[in-house]
Amino acid sequence: MAKLIVIMVLATLAGYALHAFAQARVDIRTGVTNLGTSSSNGVSFAWFYDPADRTVYVCRAGSTASDGVDCKAKAALP
Repeated sequence: MAKLIVIMVLATLAGYALHAFAQARVDIRTGVTNLGTSSSNGVSFAWFYDPADRTVYVCRAGSTASDGVDCKAKAALP
């Protein structure tokens, strides 16, 4: 009788563990891809493509450190 109870408890725990494992979801996104760069007169531009959103981003970096990097421009592809 004790063996039957132990087996039933282990089966219940295994079923719960399987159910909990099945509920976990992993969201994997591919990173952005560098499309190209260009620079002129101390200003640099870089284009990036995000396949998850089908969006192209343009980033601008100035010639001095205080200019920083600006990546606000984007365009969604159809």
